[in-house]
Amino acid sequence: MRVWLAFGLVMWLVGCTPTVIAVGPPIVSPSIDGDAFVTADGARLALQVWPAENPEAVVIGLHGMNDYAKTFAMPGPWLADRGITSYAYDQRGFGRSPGKGLWPGNETLRSDAKSFIQSVRQRHPDLPIYLVGVSMGGAVALSALADSRSPEIDGLVLVAPAVWGWSSLNPLYKTTLWLAAHMAPSWQLTGSGLNIQPSDNIEMLRDNYYDDNVIKGTRADAIYGLVGLMDDGYFAVDGIDVPVLLLYGEKDEIIPREPLESVLRRLPSSNRVVLYDDGYHMLLRDLQRETVWADIRAWIGNREAELPSGEERRAKKG
Repeated sequence: MRVWLAFGLVMWLVGCTPTVIAVGPPIVSPSIDGDAFVTADGARLALQVWPAENPEAVVIGLHGMNDYAKTFAMPGPWLADRGITSYAYDQRGFGRSPGKGLWPGNETLRSDAKSFIQSVRQRHPDLPIYLVGVSMGGAVALSALADSRSPEIDGLVLVAPAVWGWSSLNPLYKTTLWLAAHMAPSWQLTGSGLNIQPSDNIEMLRDNYYDDNVIKGTRADAIYGLVGLMDDGYFAVDGIDVPVLLLYGEKDEIIPREPLESVLRRLPSSNRVVLYDDGYHMLLRDLQRETVWADIRAWIGNREAELPSGEERRAKKG
């Protein structure tokens, strides 16, 4: 009887494995088509562009978990007025792109990012290109760029990068998440009651609450996938060989400080780190957002220049 019960439990768990968005075989060359980025398997990912009149550089934005390209709707026009064209697409499973609410798969997120960089490079062959990864987008950027087959970029901006993976979780959290993802993968968590403040920009948070493109309830298997992606990003730091500007808010209640400090210690000392005393997790949209934008603009213009915020800290070693 125990054998049959164990066999039944295994079959039940197998039947409740995490769901990942299915990706088809390559059928087209990835390209930008109007308001969409067309991936190799033909998926159309919603795209937004904020063009500068005479661009001196290009920014590619990768948004965070449950968000979409709207993340860059504030800094995009500001940067455009200062000579930087910005691109941002809704990653699979988010915003206006296919499979909303489902986890896209770590390799799919990385593959889409690399293909998009190549597509933008074809459009702007003579301009420097910078990748800006926000939270989850930072984990995508780190793990994509650590691949030797990744397309060339001129620099990486990490905004509160999500590097809180399996290696940083205690055994209880690991076990609970594994069980939830495999026994009740569609169970949705909202984060209500956690008393976490992601930003001091209350008007923006209220707008996001009423925005149907922002995911409010996150599936357990999507969180499971995210933790794996964050782990990929954490370990990818050692393989990054492009200039990095890392930005983090001292009041960030989403990304814990301990794994971030480990990342800072492993960054080459030539890279730049800014810790904003009044910054929250959503640095690009906080009330002091223009201070952050100005640092990004200054660094893109001259990676050796003093940053206007005056809040830079060199990466600690050891």
